[in-house]
Amino acid sequence: MQWEKIMEQHPSRFVLVEALKASSNNQLRHLEDMTVIQDYDNPQEAWSGYKHFHKLYPSRELYVFHTSRTDVGVVEEIFSGVRQHT
Repeated sequence: MQWEKIMEQHPSRFVLVEALKASSNNQLRHLEDMTVIQDYDNPQEAWSGYKHFHKLYPSRELYVFHTSRTDVGVVEEIFSGVRQHT
């Protein structure tokens, strides 16, 4: 589903989405096709949902956005540290 359709179906909501089709260009991730996993009333619930699903499915490309955003481009950052495995 494209972002415009998600905005239409979930107005003024926080949404947890999975990118189904995405591309990168100049350190910007363009999300071309997404599916909504869950929608939320507030950012705390959305981030809790993100952490829950990310822990279950760490290889999935998950994001939280508010549907008031007109664009869902994501700046890619290179992680060069050490992560603690929990």
